[in-house]
Amino acid sequence: MVVLVDDDGAPIGVHDKSTVHGESTPRHLAFSCHIVDADGRLLVTRRALGKLTWPGVWTNAVCGHPHPGESLEDAVRRRAAFELGIDVDEIVCVLPEFGYVARDASGIQENEYCPVFTARAVSSLDPNPEEVAEFRWTTPSALVAAVGAAPWAFSPWLVEHLAELAPHLTRTGAEVGAHV
Repeated sequence: MVVLVDDDGAPIGVHDKSTVHGESTPRHLAFSCHIVDADGRLLVTRRALGKLTWPGVWTNAVCGHPHPGESLEDAVRRRAAFELGIDVDEIVCVLPEFGYVARDASGIQENEYCPVFTARAVSSLDPNPEEVAEFRWTTPSALVAAVGAAPWAFSPWLVEHLAELAPHLTRTGAEVGAHV
C-alpha cells in the first residue's frame, strides 16, 4: 500500500501500490535518499531493467514508498537494506518539500510528494539485482557534471532536485569545501 497525499503532503488515504502507477497516477508519498560513505563518496545506482518505471536509468542511492504508518526514516532504512543490502545512519531530511510529476517512455506517470534525504553508509553493499543493475561511488561534482551532460540518462526526480541538493551533500562530508 502507498499513502495518498494532498498537494501539501498531508495523508488523505491509501492505495494498492501495484495499481497506483498508471497513465493518471494520484499524488502519493515517496522518498529519495542519497548515501555517502566514510570517505565522503556519493552512491549512485542504475535501476534494474525489470523495474516498472524508469528501468535502466541512473539515480540516487535508494528511493521508495513508506508503508502506511511507517516513518520516512524507517522507510529509508528498510529500502536501503532491501535494495542495497546496506545499513545506514545519520538520516537527515534535506529537502522536505520536494515533489515532482513525470512520465516515463512507457506512459506511466509518477506523481510523488518525495522528501529527499541524505544518510551515511555503515556497512558494505550487497545490491539486490531485481532492484539495482549497477552502482558507482562518485563525488557530488562528478554527478552534477554527468547530469548536466546527459540528463536523459538519469531519473527525472534526481535531475529535478540535484541543484537544490548539492549544498547539502557538501555538508554531509562529501567533497567538503567543494563547489558543486
